Amino acid sequence: MGILRRRHDPSVSIVVPVYGVEAYLPACLDSLLAQHWQSWEAIVVDDGSPDRSGEIAESYAAQDPRIRVVHVPNGGLGSARNVGATYATGEFLAFLDSDDVLPRNALASLASSLIESGSDFVTGSIVRWEADGLHEPPWMARLHRPLAKGLRIADRPELLGDVFAWNKLFRRSFWDTAGLSWPEGIRYEDQPTTTRAFLAGIFDVVPAIVYHWRIRDDGSSITQQRASVRDLVDRWETKRMSYAAVRSAGDATVESVFVDRVLAGDMWRYFLEIPDASDEWWALLRDGVREFWGQRSLVHSGLPPVHRLGGWLVEQDRRTDAAALMTWVGTLDGRPAPQTQDAAGRHIDVPNEVLDLSTVDAAALALRDFELR
Repeated sequence: MGILRRRHDPSVSIVVPVYGVEAYLPACLDSLLAQHWQSWEAIVVDDGSPDRSGEIAESYAAQDPRIRVVHVPNGGLGSARNVGATYATGEFLAFLDSDDVLPRNALASLASSLIESGSDFVTGSIVRWEADGLHEPPWMARLHRPLAKGLRIADRPELLGDVFAWNKLFRRSFWDTAGLSWPEGIRYEDQPTTTRAFLAGIFDVVPAIVYHWRIRDDGSSITQQRASVRDLVDRWETKRMSYAAVRSAGDATVESVFVDRVLAGDMWRYFLEIPDASDEWWALLRDGVREFWGQRSLVHSGLPPVHRLGGWLVEQDRRTDAAALMTWVGTLDGRPAPQTQDAAGRHIDVPNEVLDLSTVDAAALALRDFELR
């Protein structure tokens, strides 16, 4: 694929918030320089970084006038993104985390779609950049296929699960008219804003891989800190913000999909933390589960069977049983839980020494037709 230079290419502004990423920033900025789409500017926001990240960004800016650097006191990721957006001059607006990279066709795939469709924003698929290579999450592949343009969220409500800031390109006029910005001083700030965008806009979905998400295993990334109280506090708050936006939209079908499949979708990761959790963390988890699913229950959610069971145990405040179940789940090494058949029908099976199934609501053990093996 050749370099894309058209006389009337709209410019793309990419906001790159930077904090403590001197080991990763060169690869990130190099991926911008390698883009097939050449009409772009990058606003690198040095968010009070304590390492050499700001200096590295300045060295790139000295070599390419499309890169500008803004130095601000540390305010967090949401704040840095918002600051960068105020400096952006392009017709389109994107966000790139400074420890990740863009494949060479990313901007071309996204911008070309918006030019053709006239939509408000476009979203593409991603790969996780892990130690053993690049892997497209199956759920992301499913959400972004087939290609579609000019969608409303009622057409594909499950796309509310595509919560990432950085696999999307927004028309700047839409961003401003919709009053979009990133929540500040809180983790998981992506979801409230992307939820509002999906509810307000007309969007395209492309199957192209437009982002390489680096999975860091040094314990420093936000997604590796789920066992902390602060993490769970922020997770619940961003879920509240997102859910409030969905409720205000007034579409019962969209809301149902959002509660069962989107809000519930990441809960299994938190359930895995239960065995080693503090009392405060457990109480926060239980109360949040009851707040969001107390009327409907996680047994109706899109979680895998064993995690629907885990959710029911959390709702019932059965901490010891929930911890035993999650410890046992860890021994499965990712395999699905066993199934069994008895007078109640076919259902999930758990060893009696882990959990006495006679004390569990049958609905929490039930399997759906597509889950039968």
